[in-house]
Amino acid sequence: MSVSDDTIATEKMQAAPESDPSTPLSKSQEEQPPPYCENPVSEAPEMYSPSKTEMNEVPGPGCEPFADTSPEAQSDRKDSSAFEDKTVRRGFVRKVFCILTLQLVFTFTVVCVFTFSTVVKEAVKEDIWAYVSSFIVFGVVAVTLSLCPSLSRRHPWNIVALAVVTLSLSYVVGTIASYHETNSVIVTMGATLVISLAIIAFSAQTRYDFTFCHGFLLVLVVDLIMFGFFCTFYYSYIADVCYGCLGALLYSLFLMIDCQLMMGKMSYRLDPEEYVNAALMIYLDIVLIFLYLLGRR
Repeated sequence: MSVSDDTIATEKMQAAPESDPSTPLSKSQEEQPPPYCENPVSEAPEMYSPSKTEMNEVPGPGCEPFADTSPEAQSDRKDSSAFEDKTVRRGFVRKVFCILTLQLVFTFTVVCVFTFSTVVKEAVKEDIWAYVSSFIVFGVVAVTLSLCPSLSRRHPWNIVALAVVTLSLSYVVGTIASYHETNSVIVTMGATLVISLAIIAFSAQTRYDFTFCHGFLLVLVVDLIMFGFFCTFYYSYIADVCYGCLGALLYSLFLMIDCQLMMGKMSYRLDPEEYVNAALMIYLDIVLIFLYLLGRR
């Protein structure tokens, strides 16, 4: 029995093919797919999906959205929509007129003192260097305030510069008025007040846009300066009267344009932060109207 079992096992071993490691695999064996796995393990990383509480979470007090932290975007939105709000516009106009009223009250108070007081009038006429130095200070500070936005928008230095301009120009105007008769100064002050109020009221009510005429008026200013230069060599009473009337008319138009720029109802308007420049422009217009109506001596 054991001999027959050994013989059967030997025959099975001879019938089974011997696997030689040096023998190359057939093509069908190379292309045979790997065995199927019922539960494959995914090697791709899982994507993070925020929960609803994280999505609805409100940023803290020190955190702001990225779009709101851009200063250029904030300034563009502020410049474009500042005058659309009637409250902002009215506050801007109110602030400008308050500053302008203080300037004009101080300036014409100085004019009255220099005109009615004989002692002050004689002292001012003798000290001409105070007049020249005041004029130089006024020119330097006024030009700097007009051309440097970093100064005109920086509080409180813009108010300090405007106060220096008002003080120096008040002394200059008072000195000029001291060379005229008292009655002439009083009449000119009344005429300037009436003209200024009428132009401001007209600028607030009219629908005509004069803001685009600013360049044309600058050309007329140059012509007026040349006309006044020639009048100094060829004196004539009629020429002086024409010169004063043309100058008052020209700066009345400037006053109308500056008022429309301040009120912001036309095509061109001032930025709400330019309240110091707006007050300075209107103040200079009214003072120059007064000086041209007063005439030269």
